[in-house]
Amino acid sequence: MCGNRFARSSLTDLSLRMIVPEQGAGRCGEPTVINGNTLVNIPQVLNASARRARLSDWYFAYGSNMNLRQIGARCSRPVAICAARLADYRLEFCGHTGVWDGAVETVVPMPGHEVWGVLFALSPLDWERLDLWQDARMDGGGMYFHFPVTVTDLEGQAHAARLYKKDIQGAPQDPSREYLDHIVCGAAENGLPPYYIEALQKKKAIKSSYRVPMRVNLDLGEAAGISCADCSSDAA
Repeated sequence: MCGNRFARSSLTDLSLRMIVPEQGAGRCGEPTVINGNTLVNIPQVLNASARRARLSDWYFAYGSNMNLRQIGARCSRPVAICAARLADYRLEFCGHTGVWDGAVETVVPMPGHEVWGVLFALSPLDWERLDLWQDARMDGGGMYFHFPVTVTDLEGQAHAARLYKKDIQGAPQDPSREYLDHIVCGAAENGLPPYYIEALQKKKAIKSSYRVPMRVNLDLGEAAGISCADCSSDAA
């Protein structure tokens, strides 16, 4: 079960974290170390400047990219701003990925529902990296596309952001149990509301038919050695 060590002092009080060099090893729910980097708290003085950052550079992660090992592997210097809520949408799973042997997440409009996630500040380079991982293309022909939203933090402040939304959804499908656990881990370590984490855990999922995640290599320049296996949680 994924721990919740970050819940008290990380996103819930709008403190910032970013990737800095340090050696060590981490587990889900502990300070995360990946590729020689670890997530640590940034001094409170940075809060004001981060809140004044260009809002178009803020990314709302609501699925597997909430997982700190994954976002830390896919991005060079992601900054976690706060936990946030997207109103009048529902988390849905559809399609199929061979990497996790199950459906993948998206958000669909649904009045009265909500999707919780994590707001990150990303550099243009990190947006490009994530676009490759998410198969988000400028011509709209990829699996996901950028979708503008307004999310609300725990203090009631609204933030403009972008998320990845699935273009072609089809009928709802079940994610693999391993993939759902991977998402739940990210929700727990970022201090999302307990009732929402419990709802995630209760979602229907299926056991993968082979060992997941499958290894995937993308051409990310200096990050070409990063694979999906590197960004996975210990649930695999």
